[in-house]
Amino acid sequence: MSQLIKKNPLFPSFPTFFDDFFTKDFFDWNDKNFAKVGTTLPSVNLKETDKDFRIDLAVPGMKKDDFKVEMHNGILTVSSEKREEKEEKDKEGNYLRREFSYEAFSRSFSMPENAKEDSIVAAYKDGILNIKIGKKEPKAVVTPKVIEVK
Repeated sequence: MSQLIKKNPLFPSFPTFFDDFFTKDFFDWNDKNFAKVGTTLPSVNLKETDKDFRIDLAVPGMKKDDFKVEMHNGILTVSSEKREEKEEKDKEGNYLRREFSYEAFSRSFSMPENAKEDSIVAAYKDGILNIKIGKKEPKAVVTPKVIEVK
């Protein structure tokens, strides 16, 4: 069978060039792990129960002191910053090797109106940061009072 279109390997076809250059991974911002560009965001599970809201973040290799959890104006922010420096020096004090490592992330969540800002509990165990936010009691439905016109 013969080819209908003859391809020149020196000049790739126009669509193939753009398909290779602009891969869909480049524009896929829905990816929750940005490891391809050098930073990462922890995966998050959100759950609502009758009594509370639960947020679980997968953050292995951290310590509980590495986290900062804040609630301000209905927005819960979880952040972490971890710096590590390693140095090796010779007897004269000159550097033989010096390495730096820096990791940081920040995730914010808009909380619903029925979230209690004063009842937040956070715990870190086995690489998972668990956050529980209590719910306010539902407001009683007030039936409108009918006033008779005389």
